[in-house]
Amino acid sequence: MVRVRFAPSPTGLLHIGNARVAVFNWLFARRHNGAFLLRIEDTDLARSEKKYIDQLIEDLHWLGLTWQEGPDVGGPYGPYLQSERLHIYRDICQRFLQEGCAYRCYCTPAELEERRQIAKRTGKPPRYDNRCRNLSNEQRKALETSGLNCTVRFKVPEELLVFDDLIRGTCQFDMSLVGDFVIMRSDGTPSFHFAVAVDDILMKITHVIRGEDHLTNTPCHILLFHALGQKPPHFAHLSLTMGADRTLLSKRHGAFSLSEYHNMGYLPEALLNYMMLLGWAPKDKRDKFTASDITDTFEIGTMSKASSVFDQQKLNWMNGQYLREAEIERLVNLAIPYLQAAGLVSADDNAIDRAQLRLIVDAVRNNISCMSQIAQEANIFFKDVVISKQHIEFLSSEITQSILLSFYHELCKRNILSPDIFKDILKTVQKETKVHGKGLYLPVRVALTGREHGPELYGIANILGLDTCKKRIERFLLIRKQVTL
Repeated sequence: MVRVRFAPSPTGLLHIGNARVAVFNWLFARRHNGAFLLRIEDTDLARSEKKYIDQLIEDLHWLGLTWQEGPDVGGPYGPYLQSERLHIYRDICQRFLQEGCAYRCYCTPAELEERRQIAKRTGKPPRYDNRCRNLSNEQRKALETSGLNCTVRFKVPEELLVFDDLIRGTCQFDMSLVGDFVIMRSDGTPSFHFAVAVDDILMKITHVIRGEDHLTNTPCHILLFHALGQKPPHFAHLSLTMGADRTLLSKRHGAFSLSEYHNMGYLPEALLNYMMLLGWAPKDKRDKFTASDITDTFEIGTMSKASSVFDQQKLNWMNGQYLREAEIERLVNLAIPYLQAAGLVSADDNAIDRAQLRLIVDAVRNNISCMSQIAQEANIFFKDVVISKQHIEFLSSEITQSILLSFYHELCKRNILSPDIFKDILKTVQKETKVHGKGLYLPVRVALTGREHGPELYGIANILGLDTCKKRIERFLLIRKQVTL
């Protein structure tokens, strides 16, 4: 049975690059009817925080991902927090020491850094020089009695290590350039290499799907698998996600974490869809699809080796497409917190006119790319129009005033206003003024909304109602007089 895992470190918010790794692990498990595990690698006790664990679980659930085993759901191979597995790593470390495949290292951080600098100056690889590997018993005892803290290092054989990557093909590494690496720190916590290999074995992981930045770590993990008498899993290293400037995706490229996109009102299915396009595309080259659409055809080996580029504009376009198709009641529920924060609707949900709000949300959904933009787009329905300086000259021209006056007279002849009535009014104004197209619509739009762009005029007028439309036109009819004075 296929078993994959997503194993983040809870030292910050879950960002797009890491979330993408989770998505492809989840998708691979679905494709092969396997199990998707969530494991929290929190052995960095100084930087790991529970709030980040809680947030990343919330973010992944919001994105639509589910897992069969993890810290919140349990499972047969738990615990799934590495901080709760320290006794396991220490027992296996002790076994390595007894078997002679690991040893205690007494080199201080200052000594190690000095040697790294010397290696750089002399053109040698900045690897550990293995000097503690061959200490005599007397030397070791003397160091132990001196009170120096020690780490535990794994003995790396000087060999050419070769493995096949499901995305990158054959990979090979000269292990003589690596040096003996730490498996247990001086504070008694395991290194990343050690904890990962031990947990992947004990949790029976069959495929390790992770970012290409871990490619150079893989030989060390394979050696640990061999030392534990286990066959390594299959490896697949995903290309990294870059910003538009071809540098690693970071805060300078805009929103960075899943929580930020959630807070801005992106729909999770749109973000999930877009993330699945980073480094992969379905055979039919579609842009818009769901995980269910492509589960049966997804193949990890077809993923690109080249770095993917995160395009915020394309994500905005895609989210806009999903907003246009979403159920209106869902969008209303999403819109309310933003409108309340802007003071446009009552803080009491029960006091909100939801029927009116449905009309407003439906009118503006085509003009927004995320729900947080709705307050700015919809405020024309809640607040009076402000006449900007740039529109005063435009609205004071003779032809514009004639259009508004004709439009106003037609409004006064009506007792109600609807989209069809509004269309009839515009037709009448067109005949009277002999003005067509944008020349006719723009003055009316600016008068009703104070803007040159926005939702369809018919919908705007229907939502504003007859009295509000008349009041706004009346005020704009005064502009010519004000300018003349």
